[in-house]
Amino acid sequence: MARADRKTLLWLQSGGCGGCTLSLFCAEGPDLVTALDAIGIDLLWHPSMSEDSGASALAVMEDVIAGRRHLDIFCLEGAVMTGPHGSGRFHMMGGSGKPMMWWIGELAKAADHVVAVGSCAAFGGITAANGNATGARGLVFDGREEGGFLGSGFSGREGTGVINVAGCPTHPGWVIEAISQLASGSWDETAADGFGRPRAYADHLVHHGCPRNEYYEFKASAEQPSDLGCMMEHLGCKGTQAHADCNTRPWNGAGSCLKGGYACINCTAPGFEEPGHAFASTPKFAGIPIGLPADMPKAWFVALASLSKAATPKRLRENAVSHRQVVPPSDRGLTKK
Repeated sequence: MARADRKTLLWLQSGGCGGCTLSLFCAEGPDLVTALDAIGIDLLWHPSMSEDSGASALAVMEDVIAGRRHLDIFCLEGAVMTGPHGSGRFHMMGGSGKPMMWWIGELAKAADHVVAVGSCAAFGGITAANGNATGARGLVFDGREEGGFLGSGFSGREGTGVINVAGCPTHPGWVIEAISQLASGSWDETAADGFGRPRAYADHLVHHGCPRNEYYEFKASAEQPSDLGCMMEHLGCKGTQAHADCNTRPWNGAGSCLKGGYACINCTAPGFEEPGHAFASTPKFAGIPIGLPADMPKAWFVALASLSKAATPKRLRENAVSHRQVVPPSDRGLTKK
């Protein structure tokens, strides 16, 4: 039961894999339950955390929609499934006889604030890929186009636009941080970028803090996934374009895609799911990667890359195409008798 001095939150899952919830359960320092309690959140319902199901769960939502229970924050995970032909009947809410998209629309109108958790809820994401036969859409974006299911001008009852905590999946810290700002009243429109993503993480690039930055600086490139070198030139890494702080705010206390040997696929961006090429390959024109760093002119990049490659130390050149360090750093201060 919600208390008067606390905020209420209700969470629905629509078209997606549930990965953002699974990621959220990995919150640490503090854990998720402690974090929500510290923020002052009372959870009205969550499909994986609540005991209520069936008619009792629907009763909670009906009370919110009818105005009998106040809802401060409505979180949607997964894309809104509007097919077939705009009916939403590809995804029905069990036991209600109504499509999930009806419940999403009504709860969004009843909430003070609305949060899209993950790139599917924000932009359509993976669920909208490959022709989008299910009519999957984000809440206020359909890919890069404004509009989405709720329309581009939608805002919650407190006048806040939809907050798009994009990612596939989202970092637990991004979600908790956004909810905390809403609960404390410190969120305003300047806290979001042009795609509605919280600037607390979206003002960073995945490239920041990348463990392969030394290889990037000298354009010492990996040639296959097991290599230690920079993955931008050949293996599709978009860390220099991706808006996120994955390498400065590690996952599970220590990890990130790049630390695990996987190229960044820019999963916080609309349309990341269909880049037009294999995720693990870098499209090029005249030998130059098409996806250059977000704010660097092409001519500068080509010039600097040529200089960097000419100056690449033997250590980086050889380690870059190896699965382990084969040449250690030298120590110029060492003298032997």
